[in-house]
Amino acid sequence: MTGDTAIRRTTIAAVAVVAVVAGWVSYRHALHVVSQHGETGWLGRAYPLTIDGLIVAASMVLLTAARQRARAHWLAYFALALGITATIAVNVAAGLAYGPAGAVIAAWPAPALVISFELLMIVVRSLAAAPAAQFASAVPGDAESAARAALTASVAASNPISQRQLIERFGLSRTAERKLRAEVLASANGHST
Repeated sequence: MTGDTAIRRTTIAAVAVVAVVAGWVSYRHALHVVSQHGETGWLGRAYPLTIDGLIVAASMVLLTAARQRARAHWLAYFALALGITATIAVNVAAGLAYGPAGAVIAAWPAPALVISFELLMIVVRSLAAAPAAQFASAVPGDAESAARAALTASVAASNPISQRQLIERFGLSRTAERKLRAEVLASANGHST
């Protein structure tokens, strides 16, 4: 396991633990508030899920937009802000019976859940961006380098690109193609040029 992999796995595990604990506490607080205000049974148990579920849904829309390098719809940002506001409000409401300190303590799971989830999204976004960065460095910057890479790969596959194909595809002159071919073939045969 590489250092980067260990860091990613540790981050994901830590964020997951915080998110599960904070989510459970936040759910319990919301369930308490909802049941005090008349919602009972399955509806009372499902209602709190709409609050944190809105945060998750909005975050997924924002993540999808980020992965596609597109601008997210304003509604996703609004939904995220609304979900955060609602989850903080319901947690504070659950702790108010215990005074200001109780309200602050009860409010803690809401930002912990939101922040841990957003940290997880940062890790996911970085994983999505990593392959693109790897390929960007592998793409040749000019026609001759691209021709060299193509010829080297085709020689390695025992099906070398023809002189005509190299000239037409990469805009090389005959002289440049001959020189390139000689260098690539010599290198493939273990000779230095």
